Amino acid sequence: MGIKQALEQRILIIDGAMGTMIQRHKLSEADYRGERFKDWPSDLKGNNDLLSLTQPDIIKGIHKEYLQAGADIIETNTFNAQRISMADYHMEDLAFEINVAAAKIAKQAVQESGKEAWVAGAIGPMNKTLSLSPDVNNPGYRAMSFDEAMNAYYEQVQGLVEGGVDVLLIETIFDTLNAKAAIFAIKKYFHDTGRPELPIMISGTITDASGRTLSGQTLEAFYISVMHAKPLSVGLNCALGAHEMRPHIEELSQIANAYVSAYPNAGLPNAMGEYDEHPSDTGHYLEEWAKEGFVNIVGGCCGTTPDHIRHIAEHVKNIKPRHLPVIEAI
Repeated sequence: MGIKQALEQRILIIDGAMGTMIQRHKLSEADYRGERFKDWPSDLKGNNDLLSLTQPDIIKGIHKEYLQAGADIIETNTFNAQRISMADYHMEDLAFEINVAAAKIAKQAVQESGKEAWVAGAIGPMNKTLSLSPDVNNPGYRAMSFDEAMNAYYEQVQGLVEGGVDVLLIETIFDTLNAKAAIFAIKKYFHDTGRPELPIMISGTITDASGRTLSGQTLEAFYISVMHAKPLSVGLNCALGAHEMRPHIEELSQIANAYVSAYPNAGLPNAMGEYDEHPSDTGHYLEEWAKEGFVNIVGGCCGTTPDHIRHIAEHVKNIKPRHLPVIEAI
C-alpha cells in the first residue's frame, strides 16, 4: 500500500525527536568521531547527523524504537545534513554521503521491523536564512544567496533519494524562502534525473502566540506560499507544545487542500530547557485534534520519545482521519 492510500484510510503516526533520544546515550566527543574522524581538526560533539556514519547502530536502534512504538513514518537523521549547516564542522563535503547513509539506515530499520512504514527524508531549515539579515546594522545583507541554498538542498535531496527514502519532508520551516529553495531543489532534481517524483511533506513552525513564522508570515500566508508545490501534506512542528499549537492546527485544517500533519514539542521547555509533558498528556491533546477532524498525520518533536509516540498512536488509532476539503483553485 502506498502512503497516500494509507492516509485515506487512517491517521498515520510520524516518529518523535531524534536529538532527545541521542542525548540519552550520553555520547562523548570520541563517540562522535569514531575511528574515521579521530584526528578531525574541529570539535564534532553535537553533530548528530554525523552519527549516521560513526554510530549507525545507535541511529538504527532509535528508528526501531519508534517503529515498535507505532510510528508509520520515520525521519532520517539528516536535519542539518546539507553543506551550509555542515560547514560549522568543516564537513561540507560529507553532506551527500551522510544523506545516503542515513536513508539506508532508516530503510534497514523498517525492513528489519517487519512492518509497513515509510521513510521520510528530513530536510531542515538551515542555520542561515534567506529572508533576514544577521547584521542588525545592514538589513539588506544576506548570509547566503538563493542559489547557494538551492544547490545545498539539491545535493541533500540527491543523497536522500539515492539512499531510498519514500517521501521528502521539508520541516521546521521558519523562513519560507529557505523552504522555497528546498522545493525548487526537489523539483529540479527530479526534472534533471527523470526519476518519478516522490511526495513532498511540508511542515512550518509558528514561533509564538502571534501565530506567525519567525520571518513574519501568518499561517495562511505561509500555506499560500508553498501550496504551489502540491504537497502530500502541510503542517506544523516544533516551537510550541500541543496546547499552544491547537488553534493554529485548527486554522490550517480549514484552509489546506492537502493532508494536515502536526508534531508538537512535549510541552514548552522548563527553566533548564527540558521538556516535562507526560506522554499520556500529549496523547490526550492529539486525540482531541483527531476527534475534531483537524489532522491526518500526528507525532512529536522536541522532547518526545517512543513513549509519547506509543500514547499518541493508542489515542488516535480508532479515529477517522480528516477529510480533504473541496477547495476551488485560486
